[in-house]
Amino acid sequence: MFIHVYICINIYCVLYLISINSLISFSIPLCEMVCALGIEGSANKIGVGIIKDGQVLANVRKTYITPPGEGFLPKETAKHHREQILNLIKSALKEANLNNSDLDVICYTKGPGMAPPLLVGAIVARTLSLLWSKPLIGVNHCIGHIEMGRLITGAHNPIVLYVSGGNTQVIAYSNKRYRIFGETIDIAVGNCLDRFARIIKLSNDPSPGYNIEQLAKKGKQFIKLPYVVKGMDVSFSGILSHIEEIADPSKKRSKRKKPDEPEAPEYTKADMCYSLQETIFAMLVEITERAMAHCDSNEVLIVGGVGCNERLQEMMAIMCEERNGKLFAIDERYCIDNGLMIAHAGAEMFRSGAHMKFSDSFVTQRYRTDEVLVTWRSD
Repeated sequence: MFIHVYICINIYCVLYLISINSLISFSIPLCEMVCALGIEGSANKIGVGIIKDGQVLANVRKTYITPPGEGFLPKETAKHHREQILNLIKSALKEANLNNSDLDVICYTKGPGMAPPLLVGAIVARTLSLLWSKPLIGVNHCIGHIEMGRLITGAHNPIVLYVSGGNTQVIAYSNKRYRIFGETIDIAVGNCLDRFARIIKLSNDPSPGYNIEQLAKKGKQFIKLPYVVKGMDVSFSGILSHIEEIADPSKKRSKRKKPDEPEAPEYTKADMCYSLQETIFAMLVEITERAMAHCDSNEVLIVGGVGCNERLQEMMAIMCEERNGKLFAIDERYCIDNGLMIAHAGAEMFRSGAHMKFSDSFVTQRYRTDEVLVTWRSD
């Protein structure tokens, strides 16, 4: 069975299959219990998850880790995903103690994300859909995070802070849409942390953000950094440029020293990590609190890879307590990109009657959270 899958991953074979099956669409009956397999591969993690009627059956993943000081490039990341995905599918089915005949739907990340890694997941999902005669559902990555958080924590209708390497958004649900109240106007908070980790040559294992978090606990001095909140939006690029000059003074634009200018103080890497975290997390807490006031909400849910950060959770919990609110957060099993969140969101879509024509099963690098019609919520 998996030999056939491997053969069909070849893009030319898949394109041929698409050409002869471009009119395929599966009838989607409304059903109460759904068993879904989800594939997530929008960035440097490739994951496969299986869920049945809200019960977690399997959640496996692999991470593409690069040397210190280096990021992950689309081509190399896609190669890593191709090498791992079939074994992950076999592991997930084994862990769930299921056969392909037990599945009701195949789900994959449609976007947003990096195109080459996204394509790996999409091609394998399309191939499995054809081989196993299963319906196919494309899932918005951001929606996957939100629905996973709601499932695990039991949060009813929270303000959602979605923070990851590619996205920073404050979100609230209203009238069948997840509305974006505020977001970054340049780079995402996770991207800011990852890039600073590369500047100071921190390890990428298990992740740059985690290593910054651990080093920040040793920080003693707070460095005043730019604090950029513009209404409900935030900006991180200027903060990154500023702290980069502190970490590497040779990169300062003006290197001429004034006669009365004092010597620049020396800061440790721990001091810089501590100061960066405190500043950018305070910005996120501010715009989240403003969204709570605007929506008259007393719940906050943090999702996305940066949501694992215990200091961010601590700062947000203090704000929620002061407002007589409640914070909901999840651990790295469900916070970091995973196939289970795609399976769950896809299952919810499938249960509500959503369907996808095979010819529409493409990927898109830009796919905003508020583009998705939320058919599975009745509130």
